[in-house]
Amino acid sequence: MSLIEQSSVKNRILAALPAPEFDALAAKALTRVELAFGQPLQRAGDKIELVYFVENGFISALAMLADGQPLEIGLIGSEGLAGVSVVLGATNSYSETMCQTGGAAYRASAAALKEAIVEAPVLRDLLLRYVHAFNVQVAQTAACNAHHELGQRLARWLLAAHDRSDGAQLSLTQDLIAVMLGVGRSTVSIAASTLQRAGVIRYQHGHITITDRAGLEAAACECYQRVANEYRSMLGEPRHAPGIPT
Repeated sequence: MSLIEQSSVKNRILAALPAPEFDALAAKALTRVELAFGQPLQRAGDKIELVYFVENGFISALAMLADGQPLEIGLIGSEGLAGVSVVLGATNSYSETMCQTGGAAYRASAAALKEAIVEAPVLRDLLLRYVHAFNVQVAQTAACNAHHELGQRLARWLLAAHDRSDGAQLSLTQDLIAVMLGVGRSTVSIAASTLQRAGVIRYQHGHITITDRAGLEAAACECYQRVANEYRSMLGEPRHAPGIPT
């Protein structure tokens, strides 16, 4: 019998499992681990040995460019799993995954997860649904980066980060956001100042506080709602959260 109480689990995939599937997976494979800010979980090109069902905090999936610069292609929070491509048969990680905040996750070996889904149809279905939703996020992020102005993109990114956070305050520097959006720090500063003057965020000393969620949604492009709607369609309504994925 598992020592992990399913009722206390925040990861939406694990929480949605039938009790027998959860107990079997937890007893054989799951270990709770703490995640540190800046911690890499998977390196691009490396074999995927471990996967992480995120409990709290959020993780960036990063495409690594030839010049060594990373560009964020998606966010992973308690709605999902870092390393989920093993479900589709991948053995090596295409992207790098890095913790953008401190947090926690349930870790499992990739081999144990692949064994588990053979006898856990609900787990397999939920993971495939999550793969679809995450791929929609990646595709919409690419379209957004190519066609929308930075203020809209910043608003979209902050909303996605807020959905995966425990509160309205986000510990994010402008340097970090610039790397995630693939732009210069000065342009992020201008865009953040515009949102602050509009009264939707407050920025101080590496902390961004969302003061008007509805206003921030109005400032974002349609990409935020399209992705949020896809998560809702694939995974259902969250039990609690300011937005969809949490």
